[in-house]
Amino acid sequence: MAWISHLTTLVFMILPCVNSIAFNYPAVFNFGDSNSDTGELGAGFGFSMSPPNGQNYFKTPSGRSCDGRLIVDFLMDAMELPFLNSYLDSIGAPSFRKGCNFAAAASKILPGPSFSPFSFGVQVSQFIRFKSRVLELLAQGMYNRGKLHLEGRKYVKYVPSKDFFAKGLYMFDIGQNDIAGAFYSKTLDQILASIPTILTEFETGLKKLYDQGARNFWIHNTGPLGCLTQNVLKFGTDPSKLDEQGCVSGHNQAAKLFNLQLHALTKKLQGQYSDANVTYVDIFTIKSNLIANYSKYGFEQPIMACCGYGSPPLNYNFQVSCGQTKIVNGTSITAKGCSDSTDYISWDGIHYTEAANQFVASQILTGKYSDPPFSDKMPFLLNIKF
Repeated sequence: MAWISHLTTLVFMILPCVNSIAFNYPAVFNFGDSNSDTGELGAGFGFSMSPPNGQNYFKTPSGRSCDGRLIVDFLMDAMELPFLNSYLDSIGAPSFRKGCNFAAAASKILPGPSFSPFSFGVQVSQFIRFKSRVLELLAQGMYNRGKLHLEGRKYVKYVPSKDFFAKGLYMFDIGQNDIAGAFYSKTLDQILASIPTILTEFETGLKKLYDQGARNFWIHNTGPLGCLTQNVLKFGTDPSKLDEQGCVSGHNQAAKLFNLQLHALTKKLQGQYSDANVTYVDIFTIKSNLIANYSKYGFEQPIMACCGYGSPPLNYNFQVSCGQTKIVNGTSITAKGCSDSTDYISWDGIHYTEAANQFVASQILTGKYSDPPFSDKMPFLLNIKF
């Protein structure tokens, strides 16, 4: 089975890199799109995802566009922190003691027309309100003559301590929709020219967070967008536009330039914020390596979607999303899951499977794909749970 192959590969990748010095964050505050959304968009719009989403780990849809866990979930596990609850998901008395997730599917860095109203700027504003409200609740819970106020006592165990906002890790994985979505209405040259504007907006949000006391920034670049099933189907009909991996060259060219300029921005911030830690994580290289060498890592399908409608080589249909049934041209069609998602990199044509996310997380945790690198400062490799 592919799963055994994944696990064996990961064990050998991880063991040589283990070190045992302190590397802990008391809380994580995450910003992004569907790559790290744990239920925000569903809570905001009041919809539920359908099976087989969530089938492998949660055994039920969990608000994630995946058959199981996302990269952010594996990273939280590695730091021995609980999975992040979405900011807007208020059902079930969620705890925000160890952080909060503001990421929402379909979100972009730039404000403007999008399926999601939760652009990066909105997410930053949500965080600022979250922090303000937390500090109000903590103030209500302050000791008075040796006794904790009854009203405040109810909230203390559900919200971060005041110092967590300065000591916590601020994670970012956003920008994919700004680039990929633009191809539906702009030329490649126009998209490339828009990247500085996108990153100026991103920098503005980061500065607001810095002004709020954030000091630990963990920034993912964007992956090889041309290798997403959806983009191959839409923009890859001309074989001359595909690379040797079967990915759309223009999309990957745009992603590379975005990442190059994002990396330059992080270098600028590293110099500008001398009292902060700014880490740039090269997701593009990790995912590209996975797709180019998929069989080496135990996968069988590098681009075809596991959960979709159609047939090889892509198994994707724009009109019906994973788990949905629709009437198309008078015929009922259903986007169903494959028999073994651990054989696939793509879950639904846009997002990765849990098995692929697990691989990406394991590579992130080697520390080799980050600037600055931190392979000698990663004891929580021992704690990652597969």
